[in-house]
Amino acid sequence: MNERQRARRPGGRSARVGAQVHQAVTDLISERGYGNFTVGEVAARAGVADSSIYRRWGSLENLLTDVALTRLNAQSPMPDTGSLAGDLRTYAAQVAREITGPDGPAVLHLAVALSSSGQQGLEAGADLRAERTRQLQSMLDRARDRGEPAPDVFDVLDHILAPMYIRVLFGMVPLTPDYIDGLVDRLL
Repeated sequence: MNERQRARRPGGRSARVGAQVHQAVTDLISERGYGNFTVGEVAARAGVADSSIYRRWGSLENLLTDVALTRLNAQSPMPDTGSLAGDLRTYAAQVAREITGPDGPAVLHLAVALSSSGQQGLEAGADLRAERTRQLQSMLDRARDRGEPAPDVFDVLDHILAPMYIRVLFGMVPLTPDYIDGLVDRLL
């Protein structure tokens, strides 16, 4: 394959390896929980060399942060429905589907575990929260720009996301559409 063909081809080996490594991490978290596997085990599960993981991510914590952020961003993009109520309902429904789906609890446990696993884990967890907070803030800023009153970003976290996360972490599911709409209604 020449350079021109390589430049036009979307994905390729790098994307495939990244997806395999991400899936290996998610599977291992589901099976063993956070902190109960090594880069070597991730590499073996993904069918890649340890050095590939270290070269691309640098550390297990960086890899775990990338997995969590990638899953959150891919599965729960920030909606833009034209109203804050519509955006929050759509976003909350996306998050509910994400955290109750096949890999959702593992990603949620990962996000929680990152914040309690030493300095690198604290930094990784902080990066994860900062990115999600930035994205939520952009939704709230759009609402304000349209002239709508909007709550503080931490109110969204406290009144919409936290109750859903608690229900999933403690096995108090399902997250019904009525329950999710009620969270949004109480916040607004």
